[in-house]
Amino acid sequence: MRLSPAPTVIPALAAALLLAGCTFKGVPDPALSARDAEYMALVPQAEFDPHFARYEIDDPTRAAPGTIVVETRERQLYLVLPGGKAMRYGVSVGDEAYGWTGSATIDRKAEWPAWNPPAEMIKRWPHVHAMQGGPANPLGARALYLSDKGRDTLYRIHGTNEPEKIGQAVSSGCIRMRNIDVVDLYNRVPVGATVIVR
Repeated sequence: MRLSPAPTVIPALAAALLLAGCTFKGVPDPALSARDAEYMALVPQAEFDPHFARYEIDDPTRAAPGTIVVETRERQLYLVLPGGKAMRYGVSVGDEAYGWTGSATIDRKAEWPAWNPPAEMIKRWPHVHAMQGGPANPLGARALYLSDKGRDTLYRIHGTNEPEKIGQAVSSGCIRMRNIDVVDLYNRVPVGATVIVR
């Protein structure tokens, strides 16, 4: 007599086989300065969906090593590594009214940057104002400033003081990351790196 797997076992086996083809490798947190540790301790903690955690994975982008690819529908940012691998980070993206796609270059990088909201943002939300870097600053621990042929796009890849919003479409077009993740990315990419948002 031949036994058949129970109906509930079949989906579990299929899922296990699918996941066996994917490799998700956890990555240690980057080293932090005393200021990083002090400021990050002041940012509110939030429940965190492991789907948006930082992993090294097989590269799904087919972009050149060193390229950053943001998949806005997935709410994931990929840093392409050599050898067919990529670092994957969960992000928040622009909401439907303010999202953007295209390519840019990292023009400069900053630690705990000051925030100077553009005039059009202040017009939309009169309560926003310029502020120095720190735990209350919406740019968080790091910012990567994006340019197009040397012209500031006004878009950034940056940290956040609202980690509970990672995985959502909520920003005014910038790509937000958990502070620990943006520190990791900042440490890995140079000025001049290509960013593709799609």
